[in-house]
Amino acid sequence: MTRHLIYLSIMAAFTACGDGGKAPVQQDTVIAATGGPDTLNRIVLIPGGSFSMGADDSTGMPDEYPKHTVRVDSFWMDEHEVTNREFAAFVAATGYVTTAEKPISKEELMASLPPGSPEPDSSMLAAGALVFTPPHHRVPLNDVSQWWSFIAGASWRHPEGPGSDIKGREDHPVTQVSYQDAQAYAQWAGKRLPTEAEWEYAARGGLSNQLYPWGSEALTTGVAKANTWNGHFPYDTTTTDGFTATAPVKSYRPNGYQLYDMAGNVWEWVSDLYDVNYYAQVGNGAANPAGPAKGYDPEDPGQQKHVIRGGSYMCSDEYCRGYRVSARMKTTPESGLANLGFRCVRSVANHGQ
Repeated sequence: MTRHLIYLSIMAAFTACGDGGKAPVQQDTVIAATGGPDTLNRIVLIPGGSFSMGADDSTGMPDEYPKHTVRVDSFWMDEHEVTNREFAAFVAATGYVTTAEKPISKEELMASLPPGSPEPDSSMLAAGALVFTPPHHRVPLNDVSQWWSFIAGASWRHPEGPGSDIKGREDHPVTQVSYQDAQAYAQWAGKRLPTEAEWEYAARGGLSNQLYPWGSEALTTGVAKANTWNGHFPYDTTTTDGFTATAPVKSYRPNGYQLYDMAGNVWEWVSDLYDVNYYAQVGNGAANPAGPAKGYDPEDPGQQKHVIRGGSYMCSDEYCRGYRVSARMKTTPESGLANLGFRCVRSVANHGQ
């Protein structure tokens, strides 16, 4: 989801109106302080190994097939998503200004639109980000403009736009951060973003052939397992899992690797470019795959996009189901979204440097 796609969706809407498994690995989990400036977030050692990447059954989307074997080396991963508190420390230390806090030029936006598109209103050029603005009734689930709005002034400091802030949400995952913002934080912290293969391997938590980080038990069975949408998306939700938007990190039980929120809460950036056909191209036995050299999204072929993983508080069985461990989503690198954050990793060879 990007500003240019919202613009296209809104244009289309107005045009239409005008036209009438296996048990978790038993091991001693190793947790350490990061050793970098963001000492609040502990990192967990993820032991290297091979696993089957991709959808485990018929519930997957086409880009989750074919299932294929991948090997990843050991790495360290943040035990939870980067929080507002941690991101604030980064900004205070560096003076960093996020993508959402910068206006864009008309030329930049026009370059991302199909030839012949009308010029955007000046309001689309202001600094800002996409905010979840739910309707109060059923809407077509193929029209994202029904629940996403570009709000001038929205940013990580003001996730819902002017008048909102993060007071009381210091331990919630930071949102409204672009791929570039996540990379900048990771570099400052002496880390990097995970590859898609590392992310899925870690999310599985040592389990094989399971749908979710906790196994295959349904979300609605037993205690709340993740922060997802409860009700009819996007107009009706409940606090069955304790929250209606983002939740503080570590609000739910961790997976087998002692990682929190690998399903739900917020989507997470990974380093790979998105190619709908990549799984068919990479084949079996790839070691530490880093994704395609060039991305391809048939729904938006003019844009290079990055993969995001894990689902969010907006995912439900009737919309997206992104909390499955194999589920993939994509967005452009400049995107700031109210349900998108990140966590970092560090290669074992670089730990302590």
